[in-house]
Amino acid sequence: MSGHEYRDRIAGYVHRNFASFGLVVYTEVELGKTIIGKQRRIDVFVLHERSAVALGLECKYQRTGGTTDEKIPYALADLAAMWIPGCLAYAGEGWSRGVLHTLEGSRNAVFCDPGESLERSKQTIELDHVLASVFGLWSRVIP
Repeated sequence: MSGHEYRDRIAGYVHRNFASFGLVVYTEVELGKTIIGKQRRIDVFVLHERSAVALGLECKYQRTGGTTDEKIPYALADLAAMWIPGCLAYAGEGWSRGVLHTLEGSRNAVFCDPGESLERSKQTIELDHVLASVFGLWSRVIP
């Protein structure tokens, strides 16, 4: 799966499971400046139009070992600098142990692998918790 395919899967997952709560999903939204002064382009922008509450999601998929590992500390720092809540959704088997440890320990990163069905599962619960927290959708995560 490519990074763009993963982004689209995350966007599709949020739309399928949370649109009925008033969440609107956009992809590739320009949103201010990065921490190094470039124009920020957020992968997935989730908006609750009625309340104007928003969440920015960066999406990273790593199928095999490679250079994406090197981008993770920058991506996390950049998310923390946004004017809205932000989170990095990640999946894939190619993460180095060190970067996986960084992702797992970060408040701003969640593992999310919805699969082709886009169904909620144990593989999506971390993103579900973020969406519930940001948008007050606790009925989606409390049994």
